[in-house]
Amino acid sequence: MHDVLSDLNKTSGITGSMVVGNDGIVIASDLDVSFEGDTVGALAASITSNIQKSLDRLQVSPLRQVTIEADDGKLFFSDAGMGILVVTTARDVNVGLIRLEIKNAISKLQAAG
Repeated sequence: MHDVLSDLNKTSGITGSMVVGNDGIVIASDLDVSFEGDTVGALAASITSNIQKSLDRLQVSPLRQVTIEADDGKLFFSDAGMGILVVTTARDVNVGLIRLEIKNAISKLQAAG
């Protein structure tokens, strides 16, 4: 799992990544030292849980990805099956490339089981 995160972090613009359980507990992390893993994990679990509840009320298909844009960068929260893949990026990134690399990383994580 750490190898997948390390490879993902080599993508231009990605500053860190981690996998957290749906309860917010960190499973694996390769985050920039400026982020507190436990805080980011709790944030990811809370946000995705609340959005999924809203989608359930709307009877919309399951949540696949949430993107948060801030002044200093972007956060991507993606359903990885065994938990949530969190990816942090710089502000100006190629979002299409980031989403493609996230999709590839999720496939590798699921194959590794």
